[in-house]
Amino acid sequence: QVQLVESGGGSVQAGGSLRLSCAISGNPRYRTCMAWFRQAPGKERERVAAIRSVVGETYSDSVKGRFTISKDNTKKILLLQMNSLKPEDSAMYYCALTDMWCNDFLTNYQFWGQGTQVTVFP
Repeated sequence: QVQLVESGGGSVQAGGSLRLSCAISGNPRYRTCMAWFRQAPGKERERVAAIRSVVGETYSDSVKGRFTISKDNTKKILLLQMNSLKPEDSAMYYCALTDMWCNDFLTNYQFWGQGTQVTVFP
């Protein structure tokens, strides 16, 4: 069974950077789509970035140019480098995996971490 554990969240002033990590246990398939979602209080959970072999990376418009998603299959980690952070980036961030379509539908993702909090102060 695949398990995900996020880390790296914290508080930072606007303009700062954070790097989130997702440790993956179990044995995900080679073509697994891996993604980062975030959810702020009162807001819907949204996908901010996703990565899949061959297909490459995709980002939401709100984070393009500021966030970078990457993975290390050997170490089984998923990373999200967040630069030029804004207060509106404040949210609980989750990593998620699916071996189905690499879209942004919540129900498409089979495995979820418990989340790590990111707070950006103005």
